[in-house]
Amino acid sequence: MMDPKSAKMLAHYKAWADKVMFDGVAALPPGEAEKERRTLFKTMIGTLNHIFVVDLIWQAHLERREHGFKARNVVVHPELAALWAAQQKVNDWIIAWAAGQTEASLDEEVRFTFVSGKPAVMKRGEIFLHLVTHGSYHRGWVAEMFFEAGARPPQPDLSVFLCEAPQDWRNTL
Repeated sequence: MMDPKSAKMLAHYKAWADKVMFDGVAALPPGEAEKERRTLFKTMIGTLNHIFVVDLIWQAHLERREHGFKARNVVVHPELAALWAAQQKVNDWIIAWAAGQTEASLDEEVRFTFVSGKPAVMKRGEIFLHLVTHGSYHRGWVAEMFFEAGARPPQPDLSVFLCEAPQDWRNTL
């Protein structure tokens, strides 16, 4: 079960980890973020767009509204800067959403339909945990592509966040 303090911490972690990854991708030589590679979402930009789109899908589920996506592999923002600006807005929403949660709200069931059309039910805390872990999983895909670009990937690990990142977020707990 997800508790409010963990939700707040994980929301801040996700925003920090996304920044670490976007900063790392932005520092690569020109063309590397868009270079086609042997991966499901074709490029670093494609993979980061996938994370963004899935964040929007789960945001819609948490808000009990339609999201309008028919696929999860949509490239909404082909340019890194525009994608980063959009991702920051979603991350700000996630932080604000987490700040407003209670034990009861995180335990509330939400009915939704997967992009595939299959109906499902999950608790809000479970949806939120999936949103956070999904992003971590696919940031790992992007990190792997750094090696193909001849670069060392950034380290957006939870342990790095908890031990080395600025701790301003702790004041919100």
